[in-house]
Amino acid sequence: MKILIVSQYFWPENFRINAIVETLVERGVEVDVLAGKPNYPEGVIFSGYRAWGCLRERWKGATLHRVPLLPRGRNSRLGLFVNYLSFIFFGLTSGSWMTRKRQYDVIFVYGLSPILLAIPALFIGWLKGCPVVLWVQDLWPESLSATGYVRNKAILKLVELAVRFIYRHTDLLLVQSRAFEEPVRILASDTPIAYYPNSVDEIFAVPANCTSQSVLGLGDGFSIMFAGNIGAAQAVDVIVEAASLLRDHSDIHFVVLGDGSSREWMLTEVRQRGLTNFHLPGRFPVETMPGLMQKASVLLVTLTDQPIFAATVPNKVQAYMASGRPIIACLNGEGARLVVESGAGLATPAEDAGALADTILRLYRQSSSEREIMGNNGRRYYQEHFNHDRLIDQLIIYLQSVSKSGKGAQ
Repeated sequence: MKILIVSQYFWPENFRINAIVETLVERGVEVDVLAGKPNYPEGVIFSGYRAWGCLRERWKGATLHRVPLLPRGRNSRLGLFVNYLSFIFFGLTSGSWMTRKRQYDVIFVYGLSPILLAIPALFIGWLKGCPVVLWVQDLWPESLSATGYVRNKAILKLVELAVRFIYRHTDLLLVQSRAFEEPVRILASDTPIAYYPNSVDEIFAVPANCTSQSVLGLGDGFSIMFAGNIGAAQAVDVIVEAASLLRDHSDIHFVVLGDGSSREWMLTEVRQRGLTNFHLPGRFPVETMPGLMQKASVLLVTLTDQPIFAATVPNKVQAYMASGRPIIACLNGEGARLVVESGAGLATPAEDAGALADTILRLYRQSSSEREIMGNNGRRYYQEHFNHDRLIDQLIIYLQSVSKSGKGAQ
């Protein structure tokens, strides 16, 4: 089977699609990737690349077709918009030119925000009479309004019409959360929809040797660790507020690993409030994360109190489960349901700092053996439902099924 994967983001950027491509190649699938020039998360083009010009590379047995891409910049809405628009434009033009002599059985779109990045895939699929499978990672236009990027109702309606067009001209829609099925179906009409969750790199699921990386507050006393993007959607103010409420518990430490648009705000708040129990050490290489997670007493995931985020399962939930540590899910809906259903931890309402602080104290007062049971439950649930190899097997079945149907982009 020969497939084209369309993803704005790809190695050396750290995204889930990298491991999927590597494993597909190992399974004997011939893979091409249409991607942009790497610039995430710092917003500048990586060393060894330049924004302009097309580029072909080989990576892990896959052929990469890099189209020109304007970097996103840092904390710039205009820069982000131009970045997205440039991938759509150059994907349509340069991407279709670079793949003009290639034939594919199916095109697979890694549908991170914005979903409009699927447009080049649909165009190439139409040119080649090739079916297109879209893996929906975010709900649009709901994401735009929930994060506050767009509030104009006319613009949101135009985006909805574009999403409706994309969904209805795709041959199969895969959704990362069961709660996505209904809102996607409303726009998708008769396009088939299937549940296909995220996984994580298998290094998270293997007990790690004690990492040599030393992080202040981690491994000392009772540590609550948050890892990942620090942005508006994560409602990180609730973490700061909970730390304030628990500041008299000198052996409880909050450790926030990662970077994002709200990190500077958190640093300022921690300094102004004099929170000695709060630590923001920054980003760490992905290969160090399993060891760091396994040094934490509890792992924390948060999201804002918005209907769209109640339908979303943050990918860190799978990583947390795989690491075998108890989880606090300070969010509503599907992500919280998975944590509670699996027995991997406790859930508390989104953006409720008082409830979060109470839940932290509840776990703090439990024995280490009680918390270990939660961690083991999460790891077992991960292996049963989110194991990487099992999900790759399922993906190949989906892609082969669509390919054999002989349908192309409509």
